[in-house]
Amino acid sequence: MALTAALKQGYQIDSLITVVRHDQSVSVHGVSQDLLRAQASALGLPLIEVEVNEAQSYEVAVSTALREQAARGIRKIAYGDLYLEDIKQWRERFHKPLGLQCIYPIWQTDTTELAQRFIHSGYKAAVVCVDTKRLGIEFAGRDYDQAFLNDLPKGIDPCGENGEFHTFVYDAPEFSAPIALNRPAPILREFDDPGHRFTFGFCEISQAAHSN
Repeated sequence: MALTAALKQGYQIDSLITVVRHDQSVSVHGVSQDLLRAQASALGLPLIEVEVNEAQSYEVAVSTALREQAARGIRKIAYGDLYLEDIKQWRERFHKPLGLQCIYPIWQTDTTELAQRFIHSGYKAAVVCVDTKRLGIEFAGRDYDQAFLNDLPKGIDPCGENGEFHTFVYDAPEFSAPIALNRPAPILREFDDPGHRFTFGFCEISQAAHSN
């Protein structure tokens, strides 16, 4: 939705950029590089992949990649943030020394309205990760559709803006073709942070042999 909004606002999209772990998946979401590449291919856009590993922190890896983009003339980077002011302020501080301006095409859009627009505008997404403190593991692997929204407990943001869940878009009006998915049964994974332990439910989707 942020990409579509940016295009409607008159921006030209040069490329997509993502951060991947050394195991070739997106942090938190757990989506593989192969699926990210399929998304970019369906959109007809280049994909810049920034790898974060034990030898290079997120900040170092991303700042290096963004400096390279700024050096070739890129001046703006778009994010799909909706209303979390602390994240927006962090992005502003991080990007300013790199010579990049952050833009937020869907900032402060009502999330209930945005969810309905997503569903009724031809977008399709699979729920790939859920925070099990907020949602049951059975939500992982489901389509992000009206039935999913109807089943969300009270207090859960319909766009998952607070990290309640994460999705993978497998079809959109801008796609040349939908991405066919395999959806195995969801699994639980635990992550340790200093003083905290988090449990997430994942549906480890993969690209099916044939996309129609």
